[in-house]
Amino acid sequence: MSPVRRGVARHAYSLLLTVLKPAYLAKLWWRGRDEPLYRHAVLERLGLYRGRPSRDWVWVHAVSLGETRAAAGLIEALRRELPGMRLLLTNGTATGREAGEKLLQPGDRQAWLPYDTPGVVQRFFAQFQPRVGVLMETEVWPNLLHGAHDAGVPMVLANARLSEKSLRQAKRLDAVMRPAVRALHLVLAQTEADAARLREAGAAVVEVCGNIKFDMTPAPELLERGRAWRAALAGRPVVAAASTREGEEEPLLAAWRRLPSPRPLLLLVPRHPQRFDEVAGAVKAAGLMLARRSSWGGDAPGDTASAVDVWLGDTIGEMPAYYAAADVALLGGSFAPLGGQNLIEAAACGCPVVMGPHTFNFADAAELSLAAGASVRVADVDEGVDRAVALAQSAERGAWVSNCLSFSAAHRGAAATMAARIAALAADAPVKARAAS
Repeated sequence: MSPVRRGVARHAYSLLLTVLKPAYLAKLWWRGRDEPLYRHAVLERLGLYRGRPSRDWVWVHAVSLGETRAAAGLIEALRRELPGMRLLLTNGTATGREAGEKLLQPGDRQAWLPYDTPGVVQRFFAQFQPRVGVLMETEVWPNLLHGAHDAGVPMVLANARLSEKSLRQAKRLDAVMRPAVRALHLVLAQTEADAARLREAGAAVVEVCGNIKFDMTPAPELLERGRAWRAALAGRPVVAAASTREGEEEPLLAAWRRLPSPRPLLLLVPRHPQRFDEVAGAVKAAGLMLARRSSWGGDAPGDTASAVDVWLGDTIGEMPAYYAAADVALLGGSFAPLGGQNLIEAAACGCPVVMGPHTFNFADAAELSLAAGASVRVADVDEGVDRAVALAQSAERGAWVSNCLSFSAAHRGAAATMAARIAALAADAPVKARAAS
């Protein structure tokens, strides 16, 4: 395709986003009803910032909670490679921004990712003038990458992954997406398969470094908290349904209700906080007794909470505690065609996983965990519940826990490798000085 046609395609893309901008802002304000952080510093999303323009930032973008938590290890490794660096951390969701705030040190700054129209992007680069930009996993934005090229900012896609489904989508938008992917200076892929797909999508320089999520270390205090909850249950089996998505809870609750009494405890943790109340209603509609983690405060569930059918994990940042409390976990996002959520964190917490048929978002990690004896795959949620309950009460569970920990430890090191490559790129690529527009 000619450069002219690609330029026309990007112009059409930009025009569409400009037309949709009021709807985008309205959606943020609407989501702010349940998550007030969406209403914080909204003008940053339009490239309007407080303070004078500054430069020499190391910029990392992590869109949501999962990417932000994964970025923590990379940021720590970057600080070792670049002593005294100033971190600019951008996010796209409220949960990501809340988690990212804990990664900041004096001199760092946090902001929302700019809306992907040319003027907004230009103001972002005029304000911050980073010396390198790092996008986590899948965050390829056409105008952002075009603006980075104009500003002389080398861009890295770190911990990069691309499923077959996403590659097909990228090919349908080839006129817009291929130039954006090609504008990346460096792609640090999770697997050889990801690397091949990213090259097919247009990436010029791709290296395989492994999955940075293996470098995530659960906080010891959260693991201890989860173990204390489990001890309070006096031997009652616990099955976590971790990071469930819309459409998965109702079949799960129906399967749970069919279990003979006394049932194990179901620890149900929805992926998105805005769905906590909706899922609580689904539990009650299923005729199951419910206790919400947020309702007991402190760290002790108490006798009443311990006697219910379902605990709703309606807090942010306690996932390691939920995994530590559970004997086994059902993997959210894998029982509907959604690609599955991160199973690596469960392994790091020593929690075996029962996953459904849909794990294309973590295909390599899923296969590795199966081979390591850290997980098992089932055909549907009914089989998943049966296998999870059996495993939770199995004398062989200890061997599964050991397999999980060994699997997690065997694949660490990606954060240090990626940080070294990013630091070298930052050192070799001075930024063009630009005045704020």
